[in-house]
Amino acid sequence: MKNSQFKVLAAAAAMLAMTAVSPWLRAQDDTAAPAEAVADPAAEPAAEAVAAEEAAPAEESSTGEAAEMPVAPVAPVKPRPSETLALTAKGLMLDVTNTGKHLVAVGDRGAVIVSNNGSDWAQVQTPVRSPLTAVAFADEMNGWAVGHDAVILATKDGGKTWAMQNFAPELEKPFLDVVALDANNVLAFGAYGLLYKTTDGGTTWATAEAPEIRADELHFNGASKLNNGSVLAVGEQGMLGLSADGGATWTKLASPYDGSFYGALPLGETGALVYGLRGNVFKTADVAGGQWTQVQTDTVASFFGATLLADGGVALVGLAGAVLKLDAADNATKLRVKVRGTDALGRELDKDVTGSFSS
Repeated sequence: MKNSQFKVLAAAAAMLAMTAVSPWLRAQDDTAAPAEAVADPAAEPAAEAVAAEEAAPAEESSTGEAAEMPVAPVAPVKPRPSETLALTAKGLMLDVTNTGKHLVAVGDRGAVIVSNNGSDWAQVQTPVRSPLTAVAFADEMNGWAVGHDAVILATKDGGKTWAMQNFAPELEKPFLDVVALDANNVLAFGAYGLLYKTTDGGTTWATAEAPEIRADELHFNGASKLNNGSVLAVGEQGMLGLSADGGATWTKLASPYDGSFYGALPLGETGALVYGLRGNVFKTADVAGGQWTQVQTDTVASFFGATLLADGGVALVGLAGAVLKLDAADNATKLRVKVRGTDALGRELDKDVTGSFSS
């Protein structure tokens, strides 16, 4: 990839912010609801019988106490495997990562697609149909994907096969990002202060004790491993959380902005760049020091994804097809992604992508 060029690897998608505040979205919702029953007058009991039944005292047990009616147990929701479909790669995709060997993207209905060149994509099956919102790899082989229904999936073969490590639809909270520190230590971040941690590669997951950043139950929209090994989490209301010990303890940082952040990138040894709502981007050479500088982007389009470029710059993508390149001196250049299409007369032409990018 030349220094002067880069590819935006994402599908046009609904805003990730919408995903963050919609934890009730389920992959299990394609079963049609039963039709409403039509009342049969002949089958209705007489009004007198209904009145007598309502007036009757409740049955009493041998001890004189009112007997409780037995409650049928609620059947647990079981995950269903994803469907392999020809057009999955053209559907809603929410995150993409480079494993060092392949590109792996995740999205709606448990979709995982992989590519060797960024142009040709193949779907691999997963054990769930819940929307997947983020993917991260510790190395070329070990990776994790997270999403709605508190889903956590893992792969040990570079994304060819995926196994379920967590599925908890009863929480009604989605995971929104995942950070793989190494093949054993992984952090999963989600809505309403959801934060899970594993130290054994996902054999066991537990809620991280982090009252400093979890007490307000704000959405963790994104997180990143910094170059010194620390983890920076970002979220609602300008929330910034820093952990220097792999997620064991956290510090809530003073924020330069009170709107939502959606992600972060490492800069230098101890610095970071954070981005979010209405084109707001800030950077610092020392995250713990708290001296943030605003980067002028000349746009109010929200940014949902970003990546570092080989020439020292940064590419940011977001709302309504927004693509912005920042060079090493923070000079901003707005770009457009075009696709080949046809007009009303069937003539071929290049069209701007106007759907939102999330990664």
